[in-house]
Amino acid sequence: METPLITNDAVVFGLLMAILAVIFTTSHSDKPGWQKFYKFVPSLLLCYFVPSVFTTLGVISPDGSSLYYVASRYLLPASLILLTLSIDLKAIANLGWKAVVMFFAGTIGIIIGGPLALIIIGAINPDIVGGAGPEEVWRGLSTVAGSWIGGGANQTAMYEIFEPSDTLFSAMITVDIIVANIWMAFLLYGAGISDKVDKWFKADSSAIEALKKSVADYQASIAKVATLVDLTKIAAIAFVITAIGHLVGDSVGPWVSENAPMLSRLSFNSSFFWVIVVATLGGFAL
Repeated sequence: METPLITNDAVVFGLLMAILAVIFTTSHSDKPGWQKFYKFVPSLLLCYFVPSVFTTLGVISPDGSSLYYVASRYLLPASLILLTLSIDLKAIANLGWKAVVMFFAGTIGIIIGGPLALIIIGAINPDIVGGAGPEEVWRGLSTVAGSWIGGGANQTAMYEIFEPSDTLFSAMITVDIIVANIWMAFLLYGAGISDKVDKWFKADSSAIEALKKSVADYQASIAKVATLVDLTKIAAIAFVITAIGHLVGDSVGPWVSENAPMLSRLSFNSSFFWVIVVATLGGFAL
């Protein structure tokens, strides 16, 4: 394997951050040229695509680098904690049982949608959903399900737990982003005619409007410039729970492998699985 042009992790990290900065800056630019470009090319897709181009050209390489390990084992769980920490379960419950049922119906639909798709397509053409080991299609679909339920952080967690091949994962990322952007177009259109849709379905959206107002009022009441103390507390919460997750994972994962190997099929023997479980539950608990 050829040695990449850049082997220093600090330089690679700086390059990746520069790439992200350029993408997000231009994607929010007021210049017509950039607006037209990002109208057809999703910025998130570029966040995956541009680094892969640098890898293909031999500028950087994940082999021998510790960046991905640090990001997946430390930054990813911390991100999940902060993500779940911001979820107001009480406010969601106040929307009423219909909204809660709709929420869980959507989640369950995504969970069973993958296996159902495999069964249907497998009956038509088994070769499409075949594969062995890391190339098994279900491994890739698990990352798509993770993304649709909990975003990019969940998708990466599923990638670490179910270990699809890089080629399969890249294909699933493309599918995920393209479908998400097509669906987003429908959502944006629907948001513009939400009053007509509600009237047609005779839906009562007063609870949602009340929640939106409540959230806006609450954010306005607590809005302030974060101080060093605030940022330190936030980082401490995220990384302390991450540390607890690693302690649990390092204990429970090997125990499952030795004492309950049948649970390995559910990835219960994966230390990283328990890190994600603790991170998610910790965020919800707080």
